[in-house]
Amino acid sequence: MGKADEVREGVSLTNLDQELFVDAGVTKRDLVDYLDAVADRLLPVLRDRPLSVMRVLRGQDAFMQKNLPKYTPEWVPRAKLWAESSHRTVTYGLCNDRRTLLWFGNQRAVELHPALTRVEPVGQTDLIMDLDPPEGADFSVAVAAARLVRQALADVGLAGALKTSGSKGVHVFVPLVAGLSFADVAAATRAVGARAERIDPELATTAFIREDRHGKVFLDSTRAGGGTTVAAVYSPRIRPGAPVSFPVRWADADDVTPSDFTVKTAVELLGGSDPWAEELPEPQELPAELVAEGHTIPIARVAAMHEGKRRARARRESGESE
Repeated sequence: MGKADEVREGVSLTNLDQELFVDAGVTKRDLVDYLDAVADRLLPVLRDRPLSVMRVLRGQDAFMQKNLPKYTPEWVPRAKLWAESSHRTVTYGLCNDRRTLLWFGNQRAVELHPALTRVEPVGQTDLIMDLDPPEGADFSVAVAAARLVRQALADVGLAGALKTSGSKGVHVFVPLVAGLSFADVAAATRAVGARAERIDPELATTAFIREDRHGKVFLDSTRAGGGTTVAAVYSPRIRPGAPVSFPVRWADADDVTPSDFTVKTAVELLGGSDPWAEELPEPQELPAELVAEGHTIPIARVAAMHEGKRRARARRESGESE
C-alpha cells in the first residue's frame, strides 16, 4: 500500500490524483469526494445488502468483484452466502457505514451493485424493470417505455420510482414487503413486462433475443433471483465522463438526459435534497393476480436458450437441404 495522501474515518486514501479510468475525466479523489458527499443518501440504499462492485485498477480492464479480498480490514461488515451459480460460499461486503464506503472508494470500486435482497429476512425486497433502448435511440424512448411500465404497475395498484441507469437506459424500482419468494417476484416482474408491452407493442418489447427486438426498447424482466444485483441509485458508472445513476421525478423525465448526472455535477444538482427517498414508495404487497399471470409466462433466458437451439437446428437442416 502506498503512502496515504489523506486519512478520513481512519481510512488511508492513496493515489488520489490518479485518473480514475480512461475517459473518466475525473480522478480517484473526485470519486472519493463524491461518495463522501452522497454518503447520507447512498448508505440507506446499500445497508444490509450483499454488495458486488465493479473495480478499475490502474492500467487494467474493469472487473466485477463479489468476494471481499483477503486484505479487507476486519471492521468491514460482511455476509457469507452460498452462490448457486458458482457452487461456492461468497463473502460479500455490507456497505453499512461511511468508513466502509470510503474504503471501497479507495479500492477504486467505482460501481456499487447491491443485491435486490437484504441479509435478513431471506427473500427479494425489490421488483426491478431495466429498460434498455436500442442502439442510437434518443433517451426519450426509454422514458416513454418507462411510462408504459408505470401504467402497467398502476393498473394493479403498484407504484414505482424512476432513475437513470447511469448508462443509456432507466430503471423502475418497486419496493416490496420483506420475505417474498424469488420465484413469485420473478413471476410478477415477467407479468409487468408483458403488460407494459401490450400497452404499446410498437415501442417496447420483452424479446430476450436481441435480433427479435427490431429497434424497440427492451423491457428486461430478468432482474429477479437470489444473486440478482443492479447498479445502486447514486452509484457512479464506468463510462466516459463518469456518469452516475440518478433519481428522476416522473414529472421531470422528459427534461433530462443521462449525461446531466456525473460525479462532478450530481452533488450540486442534489443540493440538500434526497429525491430518491422522496420518490420511492413504501414497500408493497404483490397482487396475487400479477403473480399468477407471471407464472404462466416462460422464463426469458430458458425460452431464449431453447429458441436459439431450435434456430440453429433449422439453419443446419436448411444448409443440408441446399
